[in-house]
Amino acid sequence: MSMLGRRFAILLALAALGAGAAAPARAADEDSVPYWASLRGQPANLRVGPGREYRISWVYVRAGLPMKVLRMIGGWRLVEDIDGARGWMLAQFLTRSRTATVKGSLAEIRENSDGSGRLLWRAEPGVTGKLGDCGPIWCKFDIEGRRGFVAKAAVWGAD
Repeated sequence: MSMLGRRFAILLALAALGAGAAAPARAADEDSVPYWASLRGQPANLRVGPGREYRISWVYVRAGLPMKVLRMIGGWRLVEDIDGARGWMLAQFLTRSRTATVKGSLAEIRENSDGSGRLLWRAEPGVTGKLGDCGPIWCKFDIEGRRGFVAKAAVWGAD
């Protein structure tokens, strides 16, 4: 490749990088998948396709459940729940508020963000709470006003 060809390739690469950086941060955040959301209200229909004409495969009746959004088409979101069920849901049923659900076995809720301190209580599998900031291993977790820190590995929705 000639010197002129290399310069042209570098200029093209820099222009592409600059164009990406100029896009608004909010738009990039909204367009990037996967991301975590939670159910806004109840009931929320899970459909086999992205449209009201598609069959309902599941109806969620518990607000606050975490959902992993895998894909977006218009106002529809392809979501996955804790059990691995996938389907399409209208975006209006979802909120960006982060929640997490205890998975597996009892999860220890600790006093400090590094997992140290006293054990505050144990949460059973299936318990859902508000998820706060996460460190490398522990996340702030609020279950109906009771606050502490839970191991990321103990909950679904903290990845």
